[in-house]
Formats: sequence, C-alpha cells, structure tokens
Amino acid sequence: MTLSTRTEFLRFHNGESAVLPFTDAEYIKRLAGLRRLMVAHNIDAVVLTSMHNIAYYSGFLYCAFGRPYALVVTATEQVTISAGIDAGQPWRRCFGDNITYTDWTRDNYWRAIRSVTGPCHTLGYEGDHLTLVQREALDTFLSPNVHVDISAATMQQRMHKSPAEIALIKQGAAVADIGGYAMRESIKVGVRELDVAMAGRDAMELAIAQRFPDAEYRDTWVWFQSGLNTDGAHNPVTSRTLNPGDILSLNAFPMISGYYTALERTLFVGEVDKDSLAIWQANIAAHELGISLIKPGATCAGITAQINALFEERGLLQYRSFGYGHSFGVLSHYYGREAGLELREDVDTPLSAGMVISMEPMLTLPHGKPAAGGYREHDILVVNDTGAENITQYPYGPGFNVVPI
Repeated sequence: MTLSTRTEFLRFHNGESAVLPFTDAEYIKRLAGLRRLMVAHNIDAVVLTSMHNIAYYSGFLYCAFGRPYALVVTATEQVTISAGIDAGQPWRRCFGDNITYTDWTRDNYWRAIRSVTGPCHTLGYEGDHLTLVQREALDTFLSPNVHVDISAATMQQRMHKSPAEIALIKQGAAVADIGGYAMRESIKVGVRELDVAMAGRDAMELAIAQRFPDAEYRDTWVWFQSGLNTDGAHNPVTSRTLNPGDILSLNAFPMISGYYTALERTLFVGEVDKDSLAIWQANIAAHELGISLIKPGATCAGITAQINALFEERGLLQYRSFGYGHSFGVLSHYYGREAGLELREDVDTPLSAGMVISMEPMLTLPHGKPAAGGYREHDILVVNDTGAENITQYPYGPGFNVVPI
C-alpha cells in the first residue's frame, strides 16, 4: 500500500533501518522497565505522547509541527505512530514497529493507536503532556474504564542513566567544551553576540558529526549574552556588539539524538572591575561548594540549603536567580524535564549512582547597581558509588575567562 491510497493508516516501512543512538538491548531493557510498571498498575496499554518518552523508549525523536505522535506499548508490542508527512523516516529511526496515519480523515491518529491497543480496560498516559482536547479524543476512541497517569513513574526510570547513556552524555560534555573554546576565541570588541554564537554552534555541529557519523544533526544551539542581556539564563542571542569591560555569559548546548548537555560560563571582555570580581568569586565559591556536596545520599533540598546558607552569609541570597541544578538525559529547551531531580528547596530526592546532574548557581544583580549582570557557572556531574565525576573540563573563573583585547 502506498501513501497515496486513501486509507486511515498504513505501515510505510520505506528503506532500511538506520543506526539508532543505542543498541537493541538498551531499548529492550528500557521497555522491560516500562512493562514492569504496567504489570504493577494492571495497565493493558500505554500511549506515550511526549518527545522525551517516545525518544527514550524507541529512539525516535519526532518533529511535531502541529501534528500528534505517539508510542504505543502493550505487553507484546511497541509501535510508534507518526504522521504521513514524515513518510518512512520514523520507521527507519525507531526500535520496533511503526504505523503511519494519514490526513484523509480527521482523527486517523487515534484510529491508528486503537489498531494497536484495541478497547482498553486500563490505559496508561502522560498526564503532564496530554492536552485536554487529546484526552477527550483518547476517551472517545479507546474507551478506557481506568486511566493511569504514568508520567511520574517514567520520569523516575529516566532519572537513572544506563552506562550507554552516561557514555553518550560524556561525549556531549566534551563537545560542549569544544563550543566553549571556539566562542572564547571569537570574542573581540565590536563583534556581535550572534557572531560568537555561530562560531560555537558550528564547532559543536562538526564535532558531533565526527563522533556520531550515523546520527541525525539538529537542535544544537548557543545562547551567548553580553551586558544587560546576561540577566536571564535563557535570554536569546541578539546583535548587540561587545564592549570593553562587558560581562558575558557563554552557554553551549550540543544535542545528540535528543540528549542535551551544557557548558555555561561567566566571562569579561578585557578587564573585570573590583565589584564585579567580588560577585563573580562569590558565585564561584557557591559553585565549588555545590560540586563538593554532590554524592550518593545527599538530597536535592539538602544541597540547596547549604548553598543558600553561603549566599545568605555573604548578603547575596536575594540575587539568586533559580535552583542550583537539574538532571540530564533526554532533554531540550522545548521538551523534557526530570523535575524530580532538581536542586531546589521543594525537591527531596536523594542522589544515587547513575544519576547525572548539573551544578549551576547564578546571581543576577540589577541594572544600575555596581557589578550589574548575571553570573553563572555550570558543570555536569555523574553520580557514582562513592561521589561524583565532573565531566566538564572547560575552566571557570577569572584566570581564564577575562578575555584579553
């Protein structure tokens, strides 16, 4: 059957399967974990709809562009559901089966899902992702008697990384360092934020292609901020030009098959004044304290309290911008978040071996005050049985990051 046939859905297995980010054994292990959750909750089928869970369990990272996607998992099947516009690419890039739904008739997406699940007594779904509109369609087409929100349980599974995931994350951290060095080399008075960002992004894309020749290349990005633009961690790149004495925020984000890593550093152009140096050094002290606290058994809230105490002692706690770190894995600036592993006051999760977490304190002093700007350092740590391994190698602090002009 071809895509031009007016059918509701079909299997368009076009070409040969691609090399996925992980081995079949890795995906089998992940799906076994999900199926254990299904047994524990008497779930007949799970319909996953988020980019992060579909990528985690199947290897396929979709591009929604206004269309819904899914991974349907039963006791014996795992089937990605993709839109006809993508043709055979989702099948080539997924572990398991794939069904393509067409747009000849509205709601063919749900008809394709129903072809795998059948009418379900108990259905698992992602309560933090499924919209109200799609929840209504789910009930209409699948008619479950019982709904089970499995978003928290799948997040718990994703929080503990396999050796294969950790190996990929380490490669990503090394690529982020490459982007950081490329950006530092391009910092000059009169250069635009955009120019520096492009240098970092291009260097990382090339490094990813060298390390992962079978991957898809997309979504690697840079936020490089200067002056007032450094006040927020996620402020976009602009065409502002760099001036002597500017505070800078370097943020490199390589994306490898849905896995995000990051390097973030404070820098200055040419010189750093006394007031700014004092704030910078205070943030570095918090950064180093935080790194020392990341170990098995430490809780997210406990680590946060100790860093808060350092800033409060120095009269700087009111300038803290956000929590002090978060989990790494299947994550991006527009999908995914393992909210149960964030260094915040309201998260009590204890750290354990196999978790990957950042340490990234940030102080923001408002415009018009001495030392105005945003100060942020960011390292990635892999928790092991005895402590944690820092996999970020790019230097922090004024010894390397006051860039001569």
